[in-house]
Amino acid sequence: MRTAYKCRAYPTPDQAAALNRVFGCVRLAWNKTLSERQLRYRTEGVRTSYRETDCALTAWKRTEELAFLSEVSSVPLQQTLRHQHTAFVNFFAGRTRYPRFKSRVGRQSAHYTRSAFRMRDGVLTLARTSSPLRFVWSFDLDAATPDPTMVVISREPDGRWYVTFTVDAATVAPTAPTGHAVGVDLGLTSFLVTSDGERVANPAHLARKARKLARYQRRLARCREGSRNRRKAKLKVARAHRKVRHAREDFLHRTTTGLVRSADMIAIEDLAVRNMIRNRSLARAISDAGWGEFRRQLQYKCARAGRTLVVIDRWYPSSKTCSTCGHRLAELKLSTRHWTCPDCRTRHDRDLNAAKNILAAGRAVARGNSGDACGADVRRQGSSFPRSAVKQEARAVRRSP
Repeated sequence: MRTAYKCRAYPTPDQAAALNRVFGCVRLAWNKTLSERQLRYRTEGVRTSYRETDCALTAWKRTEELAFLSEVSSVPLQQTLRHQHTAFVNFFAGRTRYPRFKSRVGRQSAHYTRSAFRMRDGVLTLARTSSPLRFVWSFDLDAATPDPTMVVISREPDGRWYVTFTVDAATVAPTAPTGHAVGVDLGLTSFLVTSDGERVANPAHLARKARKLARYQRRLARCREGSRNRRKAKLKVARAHRKVRHAREDFLHRTTTGLVRSADMIAIEDLAVRNMIRNRSLARAISDAGWGEFRRQLQYKCARAGRTLVVIDRWYPSSKTCSTCGHRLAELKLSTRHWTCPDCRTRHDRDLNAAKNILAAGRAVARGNSGDACGADVRRQGSSFPRSAVKQEARAVRRSP
């Protein structure tokens, strides 16, 4: 299993200058290659392979104009060509959007493979550098233990430096079973509600910092282009964004880790976050909640701990189905937070009822096909409980007249 360890780095002024040159060369290689790819495809209708971009990079180094590319390690340059090739493969496969040009004002990074760095006794030395790079190791594992396969050096817009170690770790022993399963319903007022009745409030990190961030952005807008005060104001904006981002990441890590430790099976809904943020009224709140990152963390943490993550189809009517008798309402407005079942007269909290239904659906899917918990047969019309794509079990369901 591949694991990444991200640490703060503290380069010396000479190291920072050398790494900034590497970032500039990486950015130039990416942008120039992307520009020539686009030009060739528009004029000839031919796609460019990685081998052709690699040959072009070698030819650029032999020219007088781009001879400075030979002054930095060739590994980060070749890695950026590989990343661009992978980006186009993913784009043509429909998995991501079209690759964009890199800017010098955003996050900068360079990838070093084994041939371009040396890691001995917790001391990291990069290619074309004479002194080790100082970093702070803040994990329980000893810094001399990992044998990284790749090292990523990055600089954030606020000026902080980071080094990320990619390690091919051995398979981790599964966490001791708890004999417990939980369904999770995500929301905005409460970040999540579990089938056990536990509620986790939405911290709304961006909303709490919105006034201060707006003030910094107004100051930035008043500064003259290229001035020293503008650079200072831009750093303040970047730092404010960094504090919000780190607070959100910390909250999501704590929440997902608690869920994975407490349950053997976790059931969640397959939310269409990309479509939901098209709602201009809710886009900022949904993005601030980080639902997509929450699911990503749950996926890799469940895989690492030996837990089961069941993802229920997005069309499953979890909110308007009675978790007691199975009756399904014809319509339930988003503003309705509590409702009474017309059949069994049970009073439901909307979010708690949805979490209970998600748990029941997850158990049904896991029983039918534990290896593919996707809720494949759940659609907009159908029974109140999902059925496995492999094994379907009859279940009595009451329908509304």
